[in-house]
Amino acid sequence: MSAVDKGGSGTAADPWVLQTPPLTSEYTMHRDVRDGVDVIVCTVGTTVLLYDARCLDELHAMLREHGDWMELGSADEQKPAKDGTVEAWGRSPDNPRGGWYGLKKGLRGRFGMYVPPLMERLGLAEVEHNPRNNRMRAI
Repeated sequence: MSAVDKGGSGTAADPWVLQTPPLTSEYTMHRDVRDGVDVIVCTVGTTVLLYDARCLDELHAMLREHGDWMELGSADEQKPAKDGTVEAWGRSPDNPRGGWYGLKKGLRGRFGMYVPPLMERLGLAEVEHNPRNNRMRAI
């Protein structure tokens, strides 16, 4: 296990325990089905965010096509995402979902903060762990 991965199998009873890319905060993620949609449930303290689970394969495919490091660019939903970042792609009308991977109105942002460590845990990406301006790339 890496510093980012604290274990878990990804179920509600045994969630993945992860750390944000700068290694400053711990949170959990697990897969579930909500209203017939395969989702990733992200719990940060008492806040619960939901992401469309298709983001894992689709972000991996985009990163492979990109072929190099990409800045994460995490931002809250209410703030604009920096162009050319994972966060911007996660809310872009040009991604395979045609918009937000975040599913909970008001909490759809932070895609670039919480999804990359799960991608690293699943062996799909490499993520930097600097105090800020982290990047990721496909494995």
